[in-house]
Amino acid sequence: MSAIFNFQSLLTVILLLICTCAYIRSIFPSLLDRNKVGLLGTFWKCARIGERKSPYVAFFCVVMATSILLKS
Repeated sequence: MSAIFNFQSLLTVILLLICTCAYIRSIFPSLLDRNKVGLLGTFWKCARIGERKSPYVAFFCVVMATSILLKS
């Protein structure tokens, strides 16, 4: 089943995207800062969400990891 049709998989992909973009921006800030609009601007926006809402993102990552571990 695709991640688009499974809600838990979709949330996992979104959380991983946010965390990955925030990590990449912390290492290479110029890589994401030059693309603030368009399709590549989505990655910049995800990085901003990861930076500004980091306690909430971290909490939801722990909740998602726990639910995946208990589901398996």
